[in-house]
Amino acid sequence: MGKVRRSKKPPPEGWELIEPTLDELEQKMRECETESHEGKRKVESLWPIFKIHHQKSRYVFDLFHKRKAISKELFEYCIREGLADRNLMAKWKKQGYENLCCLRCIQTRDTNFGTNCICRVPKGKLEEVPMQKKKLF
Repeated sequence: MGKVRRSKKPPPEGWELIEPTLDELEQKMRECETESHEGKRKVESLWPIFKIHHQKSRYVFDLFHKRKAISKELFEYCIREGLADRNLMAKWKKQGYENLCCLRCIQTRDTNFGTNCICRVPKGKLEEVPMQKKKLF
């Protein structure tokens, strides 16, 4: 499989250090996109894609903001080329959204009762509901 085509402008310094990881995640993304979705609900087939999208964005975000391992030029290059999600990373900077898995989780219009995704509930407040067989009659 050939390399992903980028803009004509050469990538900034440091690209060769992060390129293998991003290429690996891009390959996983392609596998998820071509994977059969028969027997799955419509939203279930998108979950692996959202997961990999999150991993790519989190990788670039952590390299720039947490570890300070890449330059601002390389960070902006990754955003420009669509390797990382600018809007998702902007939410990660805000208090309360540090562990947001995707922007879809905070959009209440996509749910039946105007609620948020389960990832928005703090783990300490989640109720542990045991799976029990209920008698119907």
